[in-house]
Amino acid sequence: MRKVGKFMMITALTLIASFLVLIGISHVNHQAKLKKENEKFIPTGVLIEVNDHKIHVYTEGTGKETLVFLSGSGTSSPTLDFKSLYSLLSDTHQIAVVERAGYGFSEITDSQRDIDTILSETREALFQAGAEGPFILLPHSMSGIEALHWAQIYPDEVKAIIGLDMAVPGVYEQMKINMPLVRLGKLVADIGATRWFPALSQSDAMRYGTLTEDEKELYEVTFYRRTATQNMLNEVIEIKDNAKRVQESLPVEIPMLLFVSNGQGTGLDKSNWVGFQKDFVADQSNSKLIELNCSHYVHNIESIQIAEDSTRFIEMMNNR
Repeated sequence: MRKVGKFMMITALTLIASFLVLIGISHVNHQAKLKKENEKFIPTGVLIEVNDHKIHVYTEGTGKETLVFLSGSGTSSPTLDFKSLYSLLSDTHQIAVVERAGYGFSEITDSQRDIDTILSETREALFQAGAEGPFILLPHSMSGIEALHWAQIYPDEVKAIIGLDMAVPGVYEQMKINMPLVRLGKLVADIGATRWFPALSQSDAMRYGTLTEDEKELYEVTFYRRTATQNMLNEVIEIKDNAKRVQESLPVEIPMLLFVSNGQGTGLDKSNWVGFQKDFVADQSNSKLIELNCSHYVHNIESIQIAEDSTRFIEMMNNR
């Protein structure tokens, strides 16, 4: 029995040592590739100093309204992720993509991600970039909470919300968040293990959108730098409290057009995901829901329909 026990212990130690060696090799390889990719990681917009770190803001287009795009949780490159949609709107509207800390070309920080801090940084970066309100907000997924809070706290700055499968506060009352798994995801990204599975970097913007080959390459470079960052982790930690605070101040008295997916990619099934959206719209005085038969990144898959419906919504709103 002693020999069997000793053999099992040696085997276990060998496996652990092999695993640690693999982690070390992965980390060294990751750091070397990050250094090599530096020449490709060039901001496409402007970097704004906010709270002692830099926030990236991308703008293009002309028009009376400014459409502000706010990304969902964990979207590595918001500027490229939204391109398929905003490129259809920038001929007649000004567009702005604000990349939160830890996203895209914005710097990674260890700052708190309470809803007031997030909104304060978004507004400051937007105003410093020269944008003028009132704005039409286009939030995807989790940033729906920020957009609603913006309309609650600064109603004169928000003209309307066009939700891109945005999460509403009620979602987070039911959603179970596996924090150990989220933390493991951060570890995997930090050591570069994501590079072992190239398919992980293939976002819906790359699969379904209108990105050029150069833009796809830039998205991939960004993915390996901006996946499961500390800011993204902190957002997940804070999201239930943030959503609860926004829930307490509903409804908001602004026009809203919400595009909703079939729930795939949200963590909820279709009936629950769409149900939360319908309940939310029922409590608002001036809202409309459009169901789309596609997964969560609706602005990449159904960009043409969303652009057309959004344009009509804005025109109708302006003609009232």
